[in-house]
Amino acid sequence: MTDFPTASDIADANRNGLLGKPVDRVDGWAKVTGAAQYSYEIQEAGEPLVGVIAGATIAKGKILGIDTAAALASPGVVHVMTHENAPPQAPFCHPPDVGNRLWGSKPFLNTDEVRCYGDPIALVVADTFENARHAASLITATYEGAVAGLSFEDNLSAAYTPDNPTAKVDVGDFDVAFANAPVRLDETYTTPIHNHAQMEPHASLAVWEGERLTLFTACQLLKATQRSVAETLMMPRDNVRIVARYIGGGFGGKLHVCAGATLAALAAKVLDRPVKVQLTRQQMFAVSTHRTASRQRIRLGADTEGRLTAIAHEGVMHHARFFDFTEPVAAQTRPLYAAANRRFRHQTVALDIPMADAVRAPGEAIGMLAIEAAMDELAHRLGLDPIELRVRNEPTADPTSGKPYSSRSLVGCMREGAARFGWDRRSAAPGQVRDGRFLVGMGMAAAIRTNYLMPARATVGLNVEGIATIRQAMTDIGTGTYTILAQVAAEALGLAVGAIRVEIGDSDFPPAPGSGGSFGAASAASAVLDAAMNLRREIAELAVADPQSPLFGAAPQDAVFTEGAILIGNRAERLTDLLARARPQGLIADGKNEVPKDYNDYSQHAHGAHFAEVSVDPVSGEIRLRRMLGVFAAGRVLNEKTARSQALGGMIWGVGSALMEENHVDLRYGSFTGQDLAGYHVPAHADIVDLDALFIEEHDDKANPLKIKGVGELGICGAGAAVANAVFNACGVRLRDYPLTLDKMLEALPDTL
Repeated sequence: MTDFPTASDIADANRNGLLGKPVDRVDGWAKVTGAAQYSYEIQEAGEPLVGVIAGATIAKGKILGIDTAAALASPGVVHVMTHENAPPQAPFCHPPDVGNRLWGSKPFLNTDEVRCYGDPIALVVADTFENARHAASLITATYEGAVAGLSFEDNLSAAYTPDNPTAKVDVGDFDVAFANAPVRLDETYTTPIHNHAQMEPHASLAVWEGERLTLFTACQLLKATQRSVAETLMMPRDNVRIVARYIGGGFGGKLHVCAGATLAALAAKVLDRPVKVQLTRQQMFAVSTHRTASRQRIRLGADTEGRLTAIAHEGVMHHARFFDFTEPVAAQTRPLYAAANRRFRHQTVALDIPMADAVRAPGEAIGMLAIEAAMDELAHRLGLDPIELRVRNEPTADPTSGKPYSSRSLVGCMREGAARFGWDRRSAAPGQVRDGRFLVGMGMAAAIRTNYLMPARATVGLNVEGIATIRQAMTDIGTGTYTILAQVAAEALGLAVGAIRVEIGDSDFPPAPGSGGSFGAASAASAVLDAAMNLRREIAELAVADPQSPLFGAAPQDAVFTEGAILIGNRAERLTDLLARARPQGLIADGKNEVPKDYNDYSQHAHGAHFAEVSVDPVSGEIRLRRMLGVFAAGRVLNEKTARSQALGGMIWGVGSALMEENHVDLRYGSFTGQDLAGYHVPAHADIVDLDALFIEEHDDKANPLKIKGVGELGICGAGAAVANAVFNACGVRLRDYPLTLDKMLEALPDTL
């Protein structure tokens, strides 16, 4: 058998120089000109009807009666759907043993039960959004209320350990080691509810053609959405087509099938008309998912030299009573630092509030707010530099699983960041540096994010015009998927990026895992690379077997693809000439990515280090970010520009988590107190200054053929802790209740500053 170059060979050679290059987004022009249509803008099936959801105004109970007469009589209204007339649907999360929380059914208006505030109780369909919204406001319902558990703090006594293998992990004898440790730290850190606030609200357009449904919907995972919708509507999966060509942000909030998607599909079927539904900004806070609140206890035992002998990370979080999800806040601590004796616990509390689920970097984002602050506290107690403490506890293998790391560049990131940030100018003693009346401090924190890989498939075809087309059921939530897939195919085929057409966002295309868990680029791009490699092989074999080709009789494995031509030795032919003569219908090849059998033999993570400098006003307690740097190691970087953009976005979110982002449950109604971007505080431009991110060289040959790792969530991991640690260095105040708001700072600041 002819020994052709492998995918890794081609990627490593990077002969055409396209991998890693800061290529502009190939979809950028379509977006800025409005040619890129999002789900709510689709007009492919003609002018649709518009649906608006009416939500429950109680936290828990039953609907005793619902009055829709005024809504039905309102101008433009064609239908009002409630639990009394909605088509049949499968029970919630059916089948119960589906094996993936995203695959089960998500019915709405299928019962008189109210599970939480904002739970849909009706869908009004009208000719315009304005008419539908007005009619929805006319619906009234009477309820039989039930006692609701709404307060996380008040229900901690009901916490329980979920049935999963990561909820309880022990190595060695933590209790003995901690009791005998010369230096001990035992502190509790709390984080509040966080909400998604994507630029694009959840939106769906449903179109039926006979028994086949096409659902244009803002979702991150096409195949999971297809499966869930099919389960909900009790129809064959192949009869459901999911289309999501452009998505205005995801962050985990578009993993689950949204109420609008299910209800649009039901209404379109009943009315035999296209129906679109979009959540209002306020409904996004009530109907979509959010990040759980947490209470995390960190215990660290160390010798006097700062070497950890015992480490425990125990977290209690909440979940919706009707949907069990556990935020894995201790997961990232398991592979992070060496200590012979280890304890990790996850517990959860059921509350009668909307569903909690994954938000950007689930587990790590808020777990590292605790562990990285605790490591800073321990360093201060020991009189050690925080970087030195981490270096002294750098493991040679995963200290919990015992597995070797696929790659680990954490120390390299810390060293590089320290040199670039001027860490050597940091005062070890808090409260020693001033700029006018402001106290100035520096802080740092490590970053770690588990690296995942999922199966994927793709096709790559080449036509006689020299245009290559990628087809894959992948999504782009703004991260740059269109661009990196084009770069990978262009590099392998020796074409310009502009000669690659990327067609994604359609479940009819070859399956891909979608955008989530930072597994999208590695999984999808590896399948595209495989398809492009198979196409290379077909082209080379076609050329050397064609007597009319200058390459006739040459060795196909020696083929080089560059600048739209195939070269073997000193002979060459344009790809367009070859195809026009020998294969005018073009060529197409399949590709796939499979998880290697030895993938789980390694502890796989991306790493990084955050450095922050802040000022604290000793009079007002105001905290201002002055500058921030993130240094990351995430395998090969496919696109310097989009990767850096993702890292910066995560860092900004981390700043928000440290200083301002929080939501609370209004205990009177069960609603969130923050229900829009006026009441839910996130960083503005004035909050973020002098921000930079860079990647150090790392190719992980255990990760995937491209040797890359996910970057979408790495940037948030540890970022907030670096800010909190800088606050302590500035003024000596250590707050363990995030976010670090003015009221907490004013209460803690000493009068002598």
